[in-house]
Amino acid sequence: MAAFAPWVLPADWHRWPSRVARCVDRLLALLADHQARATFFVLGWLAQRHPEVVRDIAAAGHEIASHGWDHARVTGQAPVAFRTSVRRTKQLLEALTGSPVLGFRAPSFSIIPGQEWALDVLIEEGYCYDSSLFPVRRPGYGYPNGRRDLHWIDRAGGRLLEVPPATARWGGVTVPAGGGAYFRVFPYALFRAAFRDHERRGVPATFYIHPWEIDPEQPRVAVPLLTRLRHYTGLARTERRLRRLLSEFRFGTIAATVARA
Repeated sequence: MAAFAPWVLPADWHRWPSRVARCVDRLLALLADHQARATFFVLGWLAQRHPEVVRDIAAAGHEIASHGWDHARVTGQAPVAFRTSVRRTKQLLEALTGSPVLGFRAPSFSIIPGQEWALDVLIEEGYCYDSSLFPVRRPGYGYPNGRRDLHWIDRAGGRLLEVPPATARWGGVTVPAGGGAYFRVFPYALFRAAFRDHERRGVPATFYIHPWEIDPEQPRVAVPLLTRLRHYTGLARTERRLRRLLSEFRFGTIAATVARA
């Protein structure tokens, strides 16, 4: 979604045929096959238009968390707009599920150095954890020199548990090993090694995937070559890799981890 932002504007999203329900159903079946539980970070925009998808996720025993309203990056929002987004999304998701929404993940991991004010807003709006600080150095996002494992962040208004995506250390460099395009492109061995390392250290590893990443038949959008490569590469093998990962490791919700922290 983020890769297409300059070409597919939020104002035009409703014009495109929706494939989210079938992708989520496919993902829910895959998780059920492996007795796995997951946290779904849901956009408010999507929840408003497809409330049945949110209810189906919750009914299957998974956690619902907030991804903001319309996938706007934190770096492009003023604090007042960000507050409106996370408050509105939290209220809608809680109304749909009848359960508290504890967590937030910024679109494109866009809480970067200099944007820590967003953490204060999350605390003030009643969130218990954040999963936005990706401790890698990469153009467009990342929290270089951030801590790799879950940890408490103390701010003036309270505390927030930070749950970063999984990373690996190779040759003294922190390498993304948490999912997304990295999972589709990088060798599977990287992810297994990262998860085994987390196991040895007794630290939960956080993995993420988008429902569209197990939909290789999705329509192709006319975008520049690099954008096409970023979005479409590896789609045909993602589900197979995900099944393998689910068979090798046990997965639960972030809320369950937070409860033990």
